[in-house]
Amino acid sequence: MKSATPTHTSALTQLGHALSDGTRTRILLALRDAPARPSDLATELGVSRQSMSNQLICLRGCGLVAAQPEGRNTWYRLADPRLGSALGDLLELVLTVDPDCCTPEGCSCR
Repeated sequence: MKSATPTHTSALTQLGHALSDGTRTRILLALRDAPARPSDLATELGVSRQSMSNQLICLRGCGLVAAQPEGRNTWYRLADPRLGSALGDLLELVLTVDPDCCTPEGCSCR
């Protein structure tokens, strides 16, 4: 097994910071399916546009999302497609950790 470098440790710390906020986690999960505009994400997640803007700035700073201007719109996507798979793996881990409230069909735990 390879030992973790300071760069690896920093990357995991940034991911942990991103996932420590429910809104940021929901943004990352939403972007697994497809790129989205901030206004659409704000509506989908039920947060203000200002809050969405702040969270996207944080996620960009962590290197987890990337912005792509297109005309008057800016689309956000996961910076690395492998992040979507990693988030899926983490969700499956939750199923294993707490099988009483989580099944492959969804989670009832709050």
